[in-house]
Amino acid sequence: MIDTLLAETTSNVALMPGFMDPFNLIGYFGPAAFWGLLVVILIESGVLFPVLPGDSLLFVAGLIAAGSQSGEHAEKVADSGLTLWPLLIGVPIAGIIGGQIGYWIGRYVGTSMFKPDARFLKQRYLDEAHLFFEKHGPIMIFLARFVPIVRTLAPIVAGAARMKFAIFTIYNVVGAIVWGAGIVLLGYWLGQFEIVQKLIEPIFIVIVLVSVLPMVFEWLRRRRNGKNEDDAIAAE
Repeated sequence: MIDTLLAETTSNVALMPGFMDPFNLIGYFGPAAFWGLLVVILIESGVLFPVLPGDSLLFVAGLIAAGSQSGEHAEKVADSGLTLWPLLIGVPIAGIIGGQIGYWIGRYVGTSMFKPDARFLKQRYLDEAHLFFEKHGPIMIFLARFVPIVRTLAPIVAGAARMKFAIFTIYNVVGAIVWGAGIVLLGYWLGQFEIVQKLIEPIFIVIVLVSVLPMVFEWLRRRRNGKNEDDAIAAE
């Protein structure tokens, strides 16, 4: 399942330019870009829509706040009005709220809305989040912030598993602050370098690849363990 999840997550890059292109998305929001961005982060943080460009969107928001976008990109986001401090405050709050909503969805609605053939709420996504949760325990709520798709489903799984609300909230708050404010600041800081402005698209790809590395490592670990088990059975 990890390999399928990895492939579908990485394939989001192929949708750029378009809806998944952060510059396009912010451009669509226009003067309401700040609030639109917060809605996207809230939804991706636990409200059942795990295919939004969270990491790259925050990075681009940091670039825009630094005034570092150039050329065609600058024209798309000219009316966005994004500035640093509102982003550093608003993004973590949106992430926290989204995670809390996801927790209560999992606690009271459960996981019955996930179907094997669903377009977005695929059963295998939930299975992967469950396995990630079982391996890492409560810290998974923090770690999941940095893994696409898993960050959306982790609060739901935690709620369905009836993880203690106070513990979940602590990890959810810390994760939202470190992830949300951290990536915005990264974009803001790197935007000061002219070379970064010229390499926006490759940077998007790097962000996606880095964010799915935990899934790659998990897939490789399972594949290796599975091979060892097969060898052991053959030896018997």
